[in-house]
Amino acid sequence: MDNPTLLVLVFAGFFALMLVAFSVGWGIVEARRKKKVVGMLDTVAGKAAAAETTILKDASELRKSFADSLLEKLDLTKTIQARIHQAGLDWTPGKLATIMLGAAVLGALLGLKLKVAMVTSASMLLLAVLCGLLPYLIVLRKRSKRLAAFEAQFPDALDFLARAMRAGHAFSVSLELLSDEAPEPLAREFRQVYNEQNLGAPIDQALKNLAERVPLIDVGFFVSAVTLQKETGGNLSEILNKLAYVIRERFKLKGQVKAASAHGRITGLILTILPVATAMGLMVVSPDYLRSMIVDPLGKWLVVAAVCAQFLGYIIMRKIINIKV
Repeated sequence: MDNPTLLVLVFAGFFALMLVAFSVGWGIVEARRKKKVVGMLDTVAGKAAAAETTILKDASELRKSFADSLLEKLDLTKTIQARIHQAGLDWTPGKLATIMLGAAVLGALLGLKLKVAMVTSASMLLLAVLCGLLPYLIVLRKRSKRLAAFEAQFPDALDFLARAMRAGHAFSVSLELLSDEAPEPLAREFRQVYNEQNLGAPIDQALKNLAERVPLIDVGFFVSAVTLQKETGGNLSEILNKLAYVIRERFKLKGQVKAASAHGRITGLILTILPVATAMGLMVVSPDYLRSMIVDPLGKWLVVAAVCAQFLGYIIMRKIINIKV
């Protein structure tokens, strides 16, 4: 009785890990794509790609734990730190790794008591994996919400800068006014831009640092527009007004596409969760029901084929409903 239950649990845990790994990998690919687009815009502006520099002291450099040093050796510190910063948290990568490890240990201890999978070892493994991934998933969720809030506030920020410059303020002074008046998270990012250029960094480099910290295509257009205006001249306030108008129009189209694809997104979510939930429900209610398939040699291959087909279906559904605007 234990072997079928354990195999079903391993299937469910492996499938969940594949979905999380695919989501994380997809986010990394999208970030690289956006960075490439920003690099292309810099090339059009006549600027060579430069390494990210800042004259402000990074708080993560002031204290390094053992976990921070280990992640740095594994070349994971920069990526994880960028996601933590984009989530608006003051953690270090080592602190996040420590929290994940503590959550995994807590999940294993809960598995000893709850026995949600009927088998103690399987319950400990399942809850340890789920609880260990939870802090990182929370960081990714907060990052997504913060970037969405920044993107929604960005057109108003461009209008604010345009009005401030039409009133006679310099661009640097307009940045200071924006950082004082704007809501979070926009205020924090523009305050750092102002502080960097106020302490001596070139304004174009401070804006490039902003594009690195906030990987949004709209921010890349803004940085390129300011850089081009600095070299060629022109009415920057008018450029920012037109850019804000284009972003708002894109938001309208994005909202229409999101409303039109809502049914597909819900259907994809249900079709992804339903097989795993059904298998786990059968395992709890009637574990002998799955014994014949798992014990049978051909049944094992059918289980493997089902996992591969489910994973492939998830990728195809994500491609269909994830419409870029």
